[in-house]
Amino acid sequence: MTQPPPPPPNQPPGGFGPPQDPQPGGFGAPQDPAQGGFGAPQQPGQGGFGAPTPPPEQPQGRPGYGYPQAPPQQPGYGYPAQPQQPVPPPYGYPTQPQQAQPPYGYPTAPQQAAQVPVPGGRKKPSAQAQIVIAAAVAVALIVGGGIWYANSGSDAPPEAKPPATGQNPNGGGDAGGGTGGSGLGGNGTEKPGASTRAKLAFSIDVPKVPDSTPMDGSWLTDKAFVKTGVNSVNGYDLDKGTPLWTLPLAGQVCGASRHVTADNKVPILFEEAKRVAPRYYQSCTQVGMVDLNTGKLLWSTSISGGNAGDGKVRFSEITLSGQTVAAGGTDGGAAFDAADGKVRWKPRSNDQNCYDMGYGGGQGLVAVRKCGSYGSESVLIQNLDPKSGQPLSEFKMPTGVKYAAVVSTKPLVVAADVNETAGDGSGISDFFSIDEKTGKLRTKIAADADRYAGRCASTKVEACSQVLVGDDRLYVPTEEHEGSTGEYGDETNEIIAFDLANGRTAAEKADAGDRYTLVPLRMDGGDIIAYKMPPYDKGGQVVSINAGTMKETLLLENQSDKASRQMETSFSVTGAEFRYGDGRLFISAVYANKAREGASASDKRYLSVSFGTKG
Repeated sequence: MTQPPPPPPNQPPGGFGPPQDPQPGGFGAPQDPAQGGFGAPQQPGQGGFGAPTPPPEQPQGRPGYGYPQAPPQQPGYGYPAQPQQPVPPPYGYPTQPQQAQPPYGYPTAPQQAAQVPVPGGRKKPSAQAQIVIAAAVAVALIVGGGIWYANSGSDAPPEAKPPATGQNPNGGGDAGGGTGGSGLGGNGTEKPGASTRAKLAFSIDVPKVPDSTPMDGSWLTDKAFVKTGVNSVNGYDLDKGTPLWTLPLAGQVCGASRHVTADNKVPILFEEAKRVAPRYYQSCTQVGMVDLNTGKLLWSTSISGGNAGDGKVRFSEITLSGQTVAAGGTDGGAAFDAADGKVRWKPRSNDQNCYDMGYGGGQGLVAVRKCGSYGSESVLIQNLDPKSGQPLSEFKMPTGVKYAAVVSTKPLVVAADVNETAGDGSGISDFFSIDEKTGKLRTKIAADADRYAGRCASTKVEACSQVLVGDDRLYVPTEEHEGSTGEYGDETNEIIAFDLANGRTAAEKADAGDRYTLVPLRMDGGDIIAYKMPPYDKGGQVVSINAGTMKETLLLENQSDKASRQMETSFSVTGAEFRYGDGRLFISAVYANKAREGASASDKRYLSVSFGTKG
């Protein structure tokens, strides 16, 4: 799991929140199943600049691909590390780029064709030496008791479970169930068109801003691509990118739901006034409902109470469950009727110092509630009645949990960093599968940060990315590791499935293939929609993965020419919203930053770019 970037300047507490805590969660705000929604947004902040340059001919070594190199004689991927050897820490997220460089996660060309330094100042052995060492280690391990696979810990593949109905089939959380040959997957709506070859459809430039500005939120309907702007929400033609409508707001959008109603209405948070110098900050107090079809603000409101007292309650994230809009933050949580904005409940003061930090939405409504005095707080997971807010069940997180993130509400899956043992800023040391009806723990799944990717924003409740739930399974990508060839730039990864009933790993896994990295975006019924992060000389891909067999089908592949690659890789995979539907891929920034003086043409930034197979 990976490190988040530092927060942008001038972001005081109580408002939108620091950029390491994006509002919608993993790869942006998804969409209703019928609309072909998309993955949850990732870590805010933008990636590096432009496309990387190709490597020199016949490189003798290679730097790691988003991951540090192992010391000499370390066994290959899938084998346990020798106890006497130090294990290098996972590669962290980059800070905001100060000079032109490729974004984190995309491979760069080697700067030297000779030996590559590794942790501890040692030199990486030659490819031939590595083969000899790996072979020796493999033989030793096989003789000594069998090969230890990355999914060890499961006694046997779990039996196929009946399909589970889920929510948020288009985001980083819940998913619809499906049926296939194995009883899982195969019923997704996304199918390849006549051609899977994509080309640039349009791009939208980053607006000029005087300071770092949140741009969270993007959605797809059958007619429009919708993206937040400066004090506005804007609708664009799906194929041409021409403006369809603009919704002006009193202030900047500071929170966006990853869930959308069946008729394309979405709740947002926005600031009560426009940002002005020198503070360039406003409180995030306004709750509103936007019609994505017409671009109208159907209602907006603010409330007082809770930790805000007589002042307006400040929120940091918002979600939707059925006809209930729920917003939370350090001032407490509140809920509103989705139809008219009438208050369903307000933050309630109590002698236990309890408050709702935030909510997970979709098919269910789950509150993450913190109680107790500073330093001795406890965190409760409450499955709520969406209309009254009354708890239907409750699970108390173990000691050492300061925050918890809702990955899915039905089935209920929560992620946490217990005792801050993840050590990598991912916010995930363990996943907790909870029976939402009884509040009892079904199973706990350890998520070794050195082996598994994905992250949950540290202080947000519904902001997980690259982790999906469907068919009573949890789908998690592995960290990148060396591919089969051992050549420069061949790093790859897999998507692993865990049974939420017993925590065991499934026998099937999805392989990205050499030089590609799978990034799960959303569920499509019982299938997985994933982005394949490309090597330096290829375009990215979107694939559908049968969640039962874990076999992939190509839906879209971007062109590999320099201009296309520059636009695609100008976004950080961990700091952008990815939306895919019906042969169209949209990649959007979640922050706009002040333009740097003297920036070159290769530094050009985009608010959104679109690639499509249509036409």
